[in-house]
Amino acid sequence: MRRPVRPVTVTLATGLAAGLALAASACSDQSEAKMPPLSVSPSVPHTPAPSTEAAKEPITIAFAGDTHFYAQLGARLASPRTALGPTIPALKSADFTMVNLETAITTRGTKEPKEFNFRAPASAFTALKAAGVDVVSMANNHGVDFGRVGLADSLAAIKRTGYPVVGIGKNAAQAYKPYYATVKGTRLAVIGATQVLDDNLIAGWTATDTHGGLASAKNAPRLIEEVRKARKQADAVIVYLHWGQEMQPCPLPRQKHLANQLVHAGADVIVGGHAHVPLGGGFFHGRYIDYGMGNFLFYAASGKTADTGILQLTLSGRKVLKAQWKPGTISGGVPRLLTGASRQQALVKWNALRRCTGLTAKP
Repeated sequence: MRRPVRPVTVTLATGLAAGLALAASACSDQSEAKMPPLSVSPSVPHTPAPSTEAAKEPITIAFAGDTHFYAQLGARLASPRTALGPTIPALKSADFTMVNLETAITTRGTKEPKEFNFRAPASAFTALKAAGVDVVSMANNHGVDFGRVGLADSLAAIKRTGYPVVGIGKNAAQAYKPYYATVKGTRLAVIGATQVLDDNLIAGWTATDTHGGLASAKNAPRLIEEVRKARKQADAVIVYLHWGQEMQPCPLPRQKHLANQLVHAGADVIVGGHAHVPLGGGFFHGRYIDYGMGNFLFYAASGKTADTGILQLTLSGRKVLKAQWKPGTISGGVPRLLTGASRQQALVKWNALRRCTGLTAKP
């Protein structure tokens, strides 16, 4: 039976100055894509965990991809206990669960100048909590879809409900700040950031020392520094990223490069999404990287974009002992796990995605 998670919060010192944050984020995705392919270095420094206690009791952590309550999915909030559908038992079965919440939490505001704008009421947090989701990241290219008013509403809803959210804040310190939770004696640090932002919205959406917004992975030095700080405070450090290119099943050079940097900084688990299709995942020197889990609760999923699943990792301290992909499919926007022959076929397909990642199937 799932044990309750005990949240722990700490206050981090204010990081880099606003000018540095905006300068680092000014590089467009197009220029980053021209980087030469980089693979993860085999020589990873094994920074000692902050605790000298005996090996931790193993815990399971579940991750799923892009989730929102847009279009027909909004009606599901009328019954929040069942809003996430038949995958709820699988989400609840893990000791700790996380998804990407790809929407602004507001009923007000003006649409930002972009193709798609998603929003949902604060009851979305009620539905996520009822499904066993312990924390979400809102660091993605829809987190501020309804401008400053929508951002203010999102922050107010987070404060009012007390629901754990990372990757968004009233300033950079709050946006990059990890969420700490103790699970069966293991202290987790969870950080959220986005490497995907529309070029015309980077300045307005990126959190700085004096400006609310999202934690940007485009400012890699700031993100790396937060991981290093968390490494000193936690037994295991998790980074949930919004990254990659839509419909591209292989990681981009900039994803591999950032994963390399974060592992060296002390990250133990790096997962994410954005591409709307699953990407490969695997082990790297006891750490685990998943380049993209695809859609999860998503209104327009069909064909390839309906491929989904739940990634479940088993950790002992900061060491990842086991990884399991539970494949599923999305119908009517709602994810369902596969069984029988369909499940086996989906697993073969998912394992094949690892070929272009440089990762391994086993620790």
